[in-house]
Amino acid sequence: MTESPRWFKSSYSANGGQCVEVAANLTASHGVVPVRDSKHTTGPTFSVPAGAFAAFVDGVKSGSLHR
Repeated sequence: MTESPRWFKSSYSANGGQCVEVAANLTASHGVVPVRDSKHTTGPTFSVPAGAFAAFVDGVKSGSLHR
């Protein structure tokens, strides 16, 4: 049986419409974090390797990512 993604948005999104959703429940079993546009839930998704996604989140939290 294939595990289905359980999508969620960050609590910081505040329903502003400019959000992505992630399905972190697949990290342990598949080693990836699927990502999709919250406005187009039937549209395309992409999967990010779990380590790369963790590094991205750490960079956001630390403020080390620049525009």
